[in-house]
Amino acid sequence: MQEVVMPDVSHSLEIAARPSAVWRWLETQEGLRRWMGADLEIELMVGGSYRMTGPDGTVISGRVLELVPEGRLVLSWLEEGVGWQHPGRLVINLRPTEAGTEATLVHDGFAGIGTDGWRGTRDAYQRGIAKHRILEQLAALVEEG
Repeated sequence: MQEVVMPDVSHSLEIAARPSAVWRWLETQEGLRRWMGADLEIELMVGGSYRMTGPDGTVISGRVLELVPEGRLVLSWLEEGVGWQHPGRLVINLRPTEAGTEATLVHDGFAGIGTDGWRGTRDAYQRGIAKHRILEQLAALVEEG
């Protein structure tokens, strides 16, 4: 039996700062608002809920699935009002490197959102990486201090 590979959208960026300096922009609602979305409301604890407007105007909501200080933030990710029956995930990983931190943002679970057009949704998210430059916004904040 052949293993099914679930397609995801991934982008990594090296930031010239330690994971602790990068994490400070992920550990509070105010920090996350600066680079993810100005109207983000989030309870930053496992099981906590959140809601925000994405850069393209879509309302996104979900729950905090994992929270590993200086390492990983995982959110369920549901676009409201567009027919998703199940959420995907947003995963933000921080990994120490010699030069600082590799930050990786992954959207996954597209095949499970419950819509026939999930491939188009995945492709739109892939295009959104270059358009919205989310990790680059995070890096700019870290560099500003």
